[in-house]
Amino acid sequence: MAGKPVISEDQVRDAVRRGVRTMTIPPNALVTPLAADTARAAGLTLQRGTPELSPSGATSELSRPGGGSGTQATHAAPPSAARPAAPPMALAIGSDHGGYAMKTELIPVLEKAGFHVLDVGTDSPTSCDYPDFAYGVARMVTTGRARLGIMIDGAGLGSAMVCNKVPGIRAACAYNEFTAWNARAHNNANVLTLGSRTLGIEVVKRIAHTFLTTEFEGGRHAARIAKLTDIEARFARD
Repeated sequence: MAGKPVISEDQVRDAVRRGVRTMTIPPNALVTPLAADTARAAGLTLQRGTPELSPSGATSELSRPGGGSGTQATHAAPPSAARPAAPPMALAIGSDHGGYAMKTELIPVLEKAGFHVLDVGTDSPTSCDYPDFAYGVARMVTTGRARLGIMIDGAGLGSAMVCNKVPGIRAACAYNEFTAWNARAHNNANVLTLGSRTLGIEVVKRIAHTFLTTEFEGGRHAARIAKLTDIEARFARD
């Protein structure tokens, strides 16, 4: 399956180093969230099409990976900032190439269960970098477009590390139903990461169901989450 051209953070940084102010990209290009944010921070315009067809000064929307409609990139809000409430059934999902097949099997199950699934990519099994799409899932959650997120790569570990770099995200790599339940009930996790090479699809369905239907218990656990958030805020202030 042929994939779309991918505009990566490295490509954007290279253009910025060369002094480019407007970077023309293919009309169907997939712009990773990291690339979009880097371009915005550097004042680089990503222009779809060709210079002859698009005004040189136009600022195009930066498309989310794997999606149909574009959305402007936004930076993750700091822990102390108020975030908009996400629709209760809005769910962000993403994968790298290793998790792509599992993601395509899982999405219809989630939609049948009533979730509004926002797929941030990748959109093919072509080799890609999991940080781009893990960040996309985390950003959907931290900006309030999705209430919860799921990210699938080969082992689930790298994506958890990426997501947990984003302020406000508590990502958990669950490997059975108990860890999925604990992540939500005790840790108030808002992103689930999964390993396609360590779990079968039927197990993943049960893990995802448990994660998505378990609510945070609060109580004694709330004080511990407050401490976790305080640690995050201390580093954000440094």
